[in-house]
Amino acid sequence: MEPEELARYSRQIILPEIGVEGQERLQAARVLIVGMGGLGSPVSLYLAAAGVGTLGLAEFDTVEVHNLQRQILHDNERVGASKLDSAISRLSALNPRTNLIPHSTGVTVENARELFDQYDIIVDGTDNFPTRYLNNDAAYFAKKPLVYGSIFQFEGQVSVFAPQVGGPCYRCLFPEMPAPGTVPNCEQAGVLGALPGIIGSYQAMETIKWITGTGEPLVGRLLVIDALRMHHRTLRLKRDPGCPLCGEQPRVTGLSADTYNWSCAPADAVENPGSMDADYPTEISIEEAHRRLTTQKPRPLLLDVREEFERDIATIPGHVAIPMKQVPARLNQLPRDREIIVHCHHGGRSLQVTQFLRSKGYQKAQNMKGGIDQWAAQYDPSMRRY
Repeated sequence: MEPEELARYSRQIILPEIGVEGQERLQAARVLIVGMGGLGSPVSLYLAAAGVGTLGLAEFDTVEVHNLQRQILHDNERVGASKLDSAISRLSALNPRTNLIPHSTGVTVENARELFDQYDIIVDGTDNFPTRYLNNDAAYFAKKPLVYGSIFQFEGQVSVFAPQVGGPCYRCLFPEMPAPGTVPNCEQAGVLGALPGIIGSYQAMETIKWITGTGEPLVGRLLVIDALRMHHRTLRLKRDPGCPLCGEQPRVTGLSADTYNWSCAPADAVENPGSMDADYPTEISIEEAHRRLTTQKPRPLLLDVREEFERDIATIPGHVAIPMKQVPARLNQLPRDREIIVHCHHGGRSLQVTQFLRSKGYQKAQNMKGGIDQWAAQYDPSMRRY
């Protein structure tokens, strides 16, 4: 290595467990990070700083204001820009010696195998079930280790799934995706901003350990962190002979788009998106909701089921506000004979409320797909988005 490189990485080269040989392994390594968000931010920053030679960055999203509470890779000036461009700018400034390879379509069923074959280790920084299962399956077929991390409110999990060395895969722990509507996302449940910093740092550490051959990786172990009480637990994981992917009689034998279909909506909404009355389907588009609310007489009742602080950020005029958790106790405030258009931030909570209302006889209740966020994007650019 050149003197400048020796100086840059001297604090870790001096560690007997790393040394010059370990640093050279880092420089030769090719790591794919999937997602440039809450987890991908600390992972990419620490791996670039550590001198990993090549980082593949898979991301297709743009930077939004509400990302900045936890996605420290980005800043206020990058709002509206590509997360991938933002990441490349920040990481290049941190370490110009790291080769950054952008993958602007993210990881898809079509490109996953070819993409994973190009790298030595995969880091999962995603926040949704379809991509998480896709990453796991593609890593298994490519025989690449997968550094897993997940966050929820104040709790995080970290592991290294490496069936190729005898460890379990993600499906050994969670064989199938949860039923639609049973697991809230971060929009509904929230997450403390520092938590992905903790979990992502652990993922970066596990990646460095794997590359350099240092220490004991979290293969066959799941680290569970309760940040609210600062409790750490390590659960032993075994490879499941009945695993649908790496078990003795696998059912998942390739990557198929049908395998990764999933929705935040309740199961009955997915199975029966229609309604007994064709004029009042369970869900309507943002365009149809806008038409009905602006031209139809009598105007439908617009029910906002977001929390009060969300309504302080932005509202659609003429709404009735009943937070989701209060709807069952306040049913008597809603007319059964009037059309009701329910909305929230993106449409997940409001769809659940719509299904609940229909089960109680409100057959004219309909969910506004896309929520107030899509309304702002299409009809009111002056509205603050979050």
